[in-house]
Amino acid sequence: MDITLIKPEELGNGSEIKLEKCNTEHDIYWKMALEMLDVIKENNAKGKTTFMIVPYGPLGGYSVLVYLINKYRISLKNCVFMNMDEYIGKDGKYIPKTDPLSFRGGMERIFYSLIDDELNVLPENRYFPDPDDTGMCMRLIEKYGVPDMTWGGIGINGHFAFNEPPEPGEACTDEEFLARPTRVLSITRETRTINAYMNCGANLDAIPEKCITVGMKEIFMSDRIRILMPRDWLAAMLRKVLHGEISCHVPCSLFRNHKDCMVYACGDAIYGDVVPKIRVYNKK
Repeated sequence: MDITLIKPEELGNGSEIKLEKCNTEHDIYWKMALEMLDVIKENNAKGKTTFMIVPYGPLGGYSVLVYLINKYRISLKNCVFMNMDEYIGKDGKYIPKTDPLSFRGGMERIFYSLIDDELNVLPENRYFPDPDDTGMCMRLIEKYGVPDMTWGGIGINGHFAFNEPPEPGEACTDEEFLARPTRVLSITRETRTINAYMNCGANLDAIPEKCITVGMKEIFMSDRIRILMPRDWLAAMLRKVLHGEISCHVPCSLFRNHKDCMVYACGDAIYGDVVPKIRVYNKK
């Protein structure tokens, strides 16, 4: 059976990854924000540090988080946030924080700068993987314990963070792929293309060729992994992750072996076109 043709009502049946079907993209962000804040509130009540690996995008979740944090006075003072990735320039360093594509600059604009000071994550507890210190995330795990949660979007080729699948012809087992730690790597052309389409008017030349990413090694250690799938171009990948072969060539499929992984998907991904269509145009 071609798993990309699985019907919407059959999605998730028998999969090791839980599927939360959402009506709209905005519903995904509300549900994700509420789950994230439940973890923080529970840890705050216990006097425990909350350690999470978080993305820069999808962006919609952060507007919900800001609103709920400020309205209900939820303190993030005892939180440690490790962002999962950032673009790297040709000099081997971060792209400038002022670059519109910078995830570091983006987190300041859409999240940290909008939270009331008395509730905000302490500046010293806001981390990004560092090309000059790739062991940072593992040291944080040694200090605070495994991440309470890692959440983020998924790439068109099934990557999580920037953990791109092995290149064609590259020898790599699933075990070797899961052992890959934080590192600098080249971004695949398909990822650069979809990021250009989503973020800069399809200007492929604007998307850097390198990045740094938290590795599958650190991510897989998390207590919970949450994958957000709000786009119609993720319809086939949703089916591959939930029901296809478990393989490093579809990185998020490896989370079928994780103890607590859930996908939040909305109608665009659930009902998106996955059957090739022949379009016939009238000739004048």
